[in-house]
Amino acid sequence: MQNENLPTEELKKFGIINEDLSFSKKLNADDIQKFLQGYTIVADKDKNRATFQLTENNTKLKVIFLERDKSMSEILEKSKEKIQYSETSAQYNFNDNRHSAQLGFSKQAFVFDKETNTIKELDFIKNAPELTKLVTERKNPEEIDRYRLELEKLKSFLQDKLEQYPEIAMRITNDLNIVSREIDSVNSIAPDEKQIAKENNSDVQLNVNDRDLYEDANRNREEQEEQSEEQEKSRKFRR
Repeated sequence: MQNENLPTEELKKFGIINEDLSFSKKLNADDIQKFLQGYTIVADKDKNRATFQLTENNTKLKVIFLERDKSMSEILEKSKEKIQYSETSAQYNFNDNRHSAQLGFSKQAFVFDKETNTIKELDFIKNAPELTKLVTERKNPEEIDRYRLELEKLKSFLQDKLEQYPEIAMRITNDLNIVSREIDSVNSIAPDEKQIAKENNSDVQLNVNDRDLYEDANRNREEQEEQSEEQEKSRKFRR
């Protein structure tokens, strides 16, 4: 991993580093270390999301603009009452690059923890076991049924994608297997466990991302879209 060849001009444009090349104070030491190791920085504002990731041995900055089906403020507020489910998708096409099109969609759950007054965002694929465990441990029939329905919706979506993009069938099949496994796990809950009185306890924490980073990114969106499109033509990127 190389740090001396960072794409400084791009990082400056999006407010990730300052003119003196120091990292933004909005990022703590752990954020910076993870970013340099390939983790993604996420910035949310209303229904918009921008993600930033260093690629090609830290010499390139990949920026993706996504749109959520609900505003972040709405999600955070309603999550205090019950788990919220949301989907994000790419705001623009990558010249019909089918690998990119598949990666331009994700589904998340937002869970509120009263004790710590925090919210955690869990991805249906990446955090599948943790999310299923969290939902089922609440032993709330209504929450479990809602979660099962969201899993079924995701399964249907992936099945459609499997037919639409056969060239990445292996990747989609892997996601389908994960979702199917979680559906089986939820369905295996004993009926008597489902009937336990509803509880409003939650478990979580959330990395609510900096709005200013999104605003910095949005100002440069047009230019970055062109760069992202060119990059996607030359390589298959990994989320």
